[in-house]
Amino acid sequence: MEDYDAKALATMDMPRRPINFVAAKAGEVLKLGHITCRVLEDGSKTDNRLGAAELILPPHTSGPPAHWHEMHDESFLITAGTIRFHTPDRTHSDAVTGDYITVPTRAPHTFSNPFDVEARTFFTCTPAFYIDYFKILALASKGDVKMSKEKNLEIMARYATMPAKPMLEDMAREAEGKNGN
Repeated sequence: MEDYDAKALATMDMPRRPINFVAAKAGEVLKLGHITCRVLEDGSKTDNRLGAAELILPPHTSGPPAHWHEMHDESFLITAGTIRFHTPDRTHSDAVTGDYITVPTRAPHTFSNPFDVEARTFFTCTPAFYIDYFKILALASKGDVKMSKEKNLEIMARYATMPAKPMLEDMAREAEGKNGN
């Protein structure tokens, strides 16, 4: 570091920006059909650089339709149970408590909880604008018992999120096979 830069930093006033504390039972709680989303940071305190939420998946439940994101990255830290992350070519990873998944831009994926216990994940997105997707989906899902694939895909499209059609087709064929159709 140049002498001039070091002197400038040494004399700079300490900023007084507050931290954002969200208590364990606080945060905006959104119902996305059968999935619960507790918003911890909607981007308003981070200049939209980071969004964070807790996602709660009941046992034996599917997540959103298979998709990829054109404009944001996601990460998932599993905090309870097991969440299955589905990826192309009928592959998946079962992430257990303590496991961490990063989903970069343009990585096709979805997730589910096909297991017998509730699963939870701490979710981040950067930039934070994707938290608004959850808020709009909650409004559109009011009263829905289960998350609607059609509503989900329509709202995803507003947030540069594309359906992963080959994965959706594979998953539909797999479900038909399980149901004996």
